[in-house]
Amino acid sequence: MRLSLLSDLNAERAARRAAVLVTDVASGEQRFVRDSAIESDPLAGDLQEKLRQGKSGLVEQNGRQFFLSVQIPPVRLVAIGAVHISQALAPMARNVDLDVTIIDPRTAFATPERFPDVPVRAEWPDAVLPEIGIDRYTAVVALTHDPKIDDPALTAALQSECFYIGALGSRKTHERRVQRLLASGFSGTDIARIHAPIGLDIGAVSPAEIAVSILAEIVATLRSERRRSA
Repeated sequence: MRLSLLSDLNAERAARRAAVLVTDVASGEQRFVRDSAIESDPLAGDLQEKLRQGKSGLVEQNGRQFFLSVQIPPVRLVAIGAVHISQALAPMARNVDLDVTIIDPRTAFATPERFPDVPVRAEWPDAVLPEIGIDRYTAVVALTHDPKIDDPALTAALQSECFYIGALGSRKTHERRVQRLLASGFSGTDIARIHAPIGLDIGAVSPAEIAVSILAEIVATLRSERRRSA
């Protein structure tokens, strides 16, 4: 691989942007395709499919074979609230290879002791989220029950391309949340992106069970194209 191609790949990786390295199997010729340039590429359909799958592999076009080396950012879970549910959710999420970050301005809760091996930011979400960025490989879950903490995070998530947004709370709690977000200028279509009450309906009661339901819903959303039709 040419050093220039490696440099390009590393730059996209650092910026959490997807990219594909296309190699002509017969000639060995390579080209680098950024996510933003895929639609104009001759292999656009194959590139998009491989990105959706998150897998590298061979494709064929007009009798020529190409190997597509797919690079996508690690899927990230940003949990707003250093609560009991987050304590159960973080290790589960790490076990399915999600990159987890906990954000909570309440320093009594947001401590490394409560979340070993997971980055913890004891800051307000509206200060942290612009710094770390929210992209389409990010899931955001709001778990504090406190609008002062959750709403800024949901606002940032709704303004982004993140693939999943979830918020803890009863239907009545969510109705009040909807009214606040509508008053902030979001449309009903925007707000419909929020999974609330959060998690799959499995009758979860304990923090660990709720964490299971949240993680299952995140994975179901992430892998929607692989799910069996009902």
